[in-house]
Amino acid sequence: MTRVISKKRSVRIRAFAKINLCLHVMGKRADGYHELRTIFQAISLHDTLEISITPGSSGTEFLLASNDVTLPLGPDNLVWRAIDAISREIGFQGSVSAHLEKKIPVARGLGGGSSDAAAALIGMLRLTKKKIPLPRLMEIAAGLGADVPFFLFGGRALAVNRGDEIYPLPNGPKQTILVVSPRDIGVSTKDAYEWLSPELTRLSKPNRIWGFCALCWSRQGAGVSNDFEGPVFSRYPRLGEIRDALLDRGAADAALAGSGSAVFGIFRNPAQARRAARAFREDSVFVVETLSREDYGRSLGWSASG
Repeated sequence: MTRVISKKRSVRIRAFAKINLCLHVMGKRADGYHELRTIFQAISLHDTLEISITPGSSGTEFLLASNDVTLPLGPDNLVWRAIDAISREIGFQGSVSAHLEKKIPVARGLGGGSSDAAAALIGMLRLTKKKIPLPRLMEIAAGLGADVPFFLFGGRALAVNRGDEIYPLPNGPKQTILVVSPRDIGVSTKDAYEWLSPELTRLSKPNRIWGFCALCWSRQGAGVSNDFEGPVFSRYPRLGEIRDALLDRGAADAALAGSGSAVFGIFRNPAQARRAARAFREDSVFVVETLSREDYGRSLGWSASG
């Protein structure tokens, strides 16, 4: 009897969400994008991506599935695009199947799609044991989306330009985060930027950049802020009410999570956050914690520095 040895290999990776501790939009650039100054922080809320490959001799076949029936499963999906891009880069031939278990809410500013894409890049490199110079890998990631390069690093990081130029920052203390995701409010990135553009001239305050720098380099931080709160809260007042309710229930600080509709609060401990979560029974709530860059890398079996 001939023994058949399967060449199939699989990896299972967590794709973590992020919050923006600080998000400043400096203005519109000549290329049509917006110039950003933001501080990303990875949190333990995550999707799960399982990838399997079977090397072959000609072409690449790819099948993507998900528990979220609303997601496109072809070229409009960031995981699909990431696997296609990295396969071309490393010359992989064979079949790829992936299953995406979604838990991070969509259109809430938590970076789920971008994180899924980064997990796909990392997963394919782990499975094929290929190496790509970090600058090239970041270029591929940025081509998928402005937030994707951050998810190659995790932890706490400064992002400039479109948000795709990343500078890892010292880890802050581990903190408990309560994320409130309204079930009936979603905000697309495109809409958020369109709403913000008319307000940009009113955002220039000389002391903002100094506060931003303080938040960058202090382990304790200097308060959270988000330029999208004005235009987004004016259209969805309930989001401002959620932020205020988090503060009333003991959050040390609270803000819009990104350019979407999720709002987060920073709490002393998980018990306090769980008590506060009871006030949002109509929404999706997540009691999570911040992730250091080291914990992030260990969870993904990956180090961006090699």
